[in-house]
Amino acid sequence: MTDPHEERRGWAAARKAVPSHLRFTSLRLRLVVVFGLVALTAAVSASGIAYWLNREAVLTRTQDAVLHDFQQEMQNRASALPGHPTQDELQHTASQMAGSSQRFSVLLIAQDEHGKTVVGNSDLGTFTLQDVPESLRKAVDKQQHVSSSDKDAYHLYWQRIVQHGKPYLVGGTKVIGGGPTGYMLKSLEPEAKDLNSLAWSLGIATGLALIGSALLAQAAATTVLKPVHRLGIAARRLGEGRLDTRLRVSGTDELADLSRTFNRAAESLEKKVADMSAREEASRRFVADMSHELRTPLTAITAVTEVLEEELDAETGGIDPMIEPAVRLVVSETRRLNDLVENLMEVTRFDAGTARLVLDDVDIADQITACIDARAWLDAVELDAERGIMARLDPRRLDVILANLIGNALKHGGSPVRVRIREEGEDLLIEVQDHGPGIPEDVLPHVFDRFYKASASRPRSEGSGLGLSIALENAHIHGGEITAANASGGGAVFTLRLPRDASPLIAEETRDGNGTEENAR
Repeated sequence: MTDPHEERRGWAAARKAVPSHLRFTSLRLRLVVVFGLVALTAAVSASGIAYWLNREAVLTRTQDAVLHDFQQEMQNRASALPGHPTQDELQHTASQMAGSSQRFSVLLIAQDEHGKTVVGNSDLGTFTLQDVPESLRKAVDKQQHVSSSDKDAYHLYWQRIVQHGKPYLVGGTKVIGGGPTGYMLKSLEPEAKDLNSLAWSLGIATGLALIGSALLAQAAATTVLKPVHRLGIAARRLGEGRLDTRLRVSGTDELADLSRTFNRAAESLEKKVADMSAREEASRRFVADMSHELRTPLTAITAVTEVLEEELDAETGGIDPMIEPAVRLVVSETRRLNDLVENLMEVTRFDAGTARLVLDDVDIADQITACIDARAWLDAVELDAERGIMARLDPRRLDVILANLIGNALKHGGSPVRVRIREEGEDLLIEVQDHGPGIPEDVLPHVFDRFYKASASRPRSEGSGLGLSIALENAHIHGGEITAANASGGGAVFTLRLPRDASPLIAEETRDGNGTEENAR
């Protein structure tokens, strides 16, 4: 099971690992944004509809009440005026009409007995005929056609206007049957203030809805993404080789099914890796045991073949010429079998991690010369190296590397084989180049594979197919590398790169070993 504290640390590390310009495209942020947009759209739509409905209701209610009172006042008071009233009569009637419950301004227009237009105003100088829109005046003065469905020649008309930034309601009509024309002006500023308060309230409600949706989105993202983050951390641990990683499973939803699937996959992977490791360990143990078991009989066989070889080389010749080829074949194959067993034992040491360096100060040119001389290759190898190039390496393992590279060049390439030493910073480069046909391109990626032989492109080799692989492992244990390529002028080139001093590797192995022992204690 995973530790919750480790999960939090892993999630924090994962967040730090994500570049800042990519965090804004995270699923968590997308959920919050989507929730916010949906909530904002819904809140704005609901607020807009609510504001529009309330606005129409407030204005319609006020408008209907004012127009109804104005119409009643026109019927009760303006219709009682004489046919040609005086200005004082109009003024008095207008003041009475303005005193209704709705408190609006009144303007009455008529003609006196001399045909002169007279005006009565409840608010002198405040409400004039210029305040009435021309379109409204024309509609009020227009006489309608009287029919059975419409028995009035004049109707009441109204209009909303804005003057000096303030809203007003303007209405007008004529007294039916003859009489003055009346207009009213009602301020809608109180209703506008109420509607502004309503708009602010709806805006605040929209903001609160947006904040609530963000919090809800955060909670939903945490609920949904937390198992996903746990799954990511567990997958990363699984990729790091911690095959015992499992997820806690709770619930029956899709995320729980995903966690169960991950646990089953991890369990199956752990089992398969354990089986493969067991088989690999058994194979290594078999090879090591077989190699050790073969050494005893091989020692005896080698002693016998040495005696036979001496007899073959003796001048008196104690071997029957008829069996001489068979004896030489036995001697050759015994040597080959002995080399194979030694190579297998060396491979098992690398696989088991028991191979260790024994360092010494080495003159590289002298080491190469000793390797060539010990194998009687002096006539076939050209050495291009200055004396005095020193390095702290394992002489025995360096000799194994050189012997395999030079021997491979002599066997599969063409003599003379050129060995050149170069210094490059803190590294040494040793190039081994032959004069053969080179390595086919399809073979190059596999030259260091174990037991690989390019039989289709080269003659049958007596080697085991382990030499280059062992050379590469010995380079790796020094912290170096070997690469293979074809020279531009023909022939294959193997380049060995080694550090001048492998002591830090020994110190690192010692620290790792101490840490492992301390943890074990």
